[in-house]
Amino acid sequence: MSGVGIGQRPENRRQKTVKVMWTAIWLAYLSAPVSDLLHGSHAVGVRILGWTGLVAFVVWYMLLLFRTGRGDRTNLVLGSLAVLAAQSTLLALTLGREWLVLFVYVAIASGAALPLRLARWTIPGASALLTLVALAVPDGTSFIAALLLPALLGGFAMTGVRELIRTTIALREARATVAQLAANEERLRLARDLHDLLGHSLSLITLKSELAGRMLPAHPDKAAQQVADIEQVSRQALVDVREAVTGYRRARLTTELAGAKVALTAAGVVAELPAEPDLTDVPEESETALAWALREAVTNVVRHSGARRCVVELLGRQTLDGAVLELSVQDNGSGRPTAAAAPGNGLTGLAERLAKAGGTLEAGGSHRGFRLVARVPAAAPADVGSGA
Repeated sequence: MSGVGIGQRPENRRQKTVKVMWTAIWLAYLSAPVSDLLHGSHAVGVRILGWTGLVAFVVWYMLLLFRTGRGDRTNLVLGSLAVLAAQSTLLALTLGREWLVLFVYVAIASGAALPLRLARWTIPGASALLTLVALAVPDGTSFIAALLLPALLGGFAMTGVRELIRTTIALREARATVAQLAANEERLRLARDLHDLLGHSLSLITLKSELAGRMLPAHPDKAAQQVADIEQVSRQALVDVREAVTGYRRARLTTELAGAKVALTAAGVVAELPAEPDLTDVPEESETALAWALREAVTNVVRHSGARRCVVELLGRQTLDGAVLELSVQDNGSGRPTAAAAPGNGLTGLAERLAKAGGTLEAGGSHRGFRLVARVPAAAPADVGSGA
């Protein structure tokens, strides 16, 4: 940030220099008091006191503007403005109408240093004091019209600029917050994807490794086939992880059905799966959510259930909320809550994924084992498949 706004304290040397230069430009309107001291018919002692008062006013004015923004110091700012107003009154009454311009600086300082709720009173107050002093100073009434409007407009213009800067800062902070939330959401998405991808693939690799170990040395040919399958699964897992990291991966339900068949069979689980469904009119987001649901469910069956049979059904239903596509995964395992069945990375992430697609998740033990049901919006209520 190269500059500093009104109502903000400069944070480095460059910002201090910019603010000094910007503020010094407006001090040019003090030419009237300076000219009065140089060319007026004042005694030497009065001129010395006038210069002293003018320098004190400028120093106090600059300190007030530069120390603005240091926490909640409203009372200190009000006291500083009172000092400026007292200096302006004393100098104008003592030295003449040329010094009435100081009240314009008081009004501008009020708008720049005070919140709007206070500035809307102090700016008119400074303008009113200007009017009263002008009436008391010889020939001061001729200056009222020239100074009253700049005092009011300048003061309220500063409040507008200050509020604009505050709003801009708030918008920048909000934008940064939104960016942070988006980054957190992306990290959460990546964590869910990696959990689903690696959990499924590593479970399958573990099962096939155990099978290969049991087949050696009696059946080296079958063991070699299992090792070849492990290599294929590992390569596919690597591809899936790369695609998930780049954010372009889309899970396909038909692919996951084929993968579920392989994983369940390798684990010694009898699998009953639906025929390849027709998903032509199904929204892409819904299909992707169901594909992840199937992967998570099958992974849990293989790793945790101890089941010997698993039935997968895919049905289209008509509900009061419209047509839905329902995926059901039922196993005959223990049905007891496990680390996978309890709310955790797997099912929690899956529920979040389904919710984003407008769907719901039900998971829990039943008298026949454990059952997971995922529902997502569908384009048509017709059945798209059934269990074998």
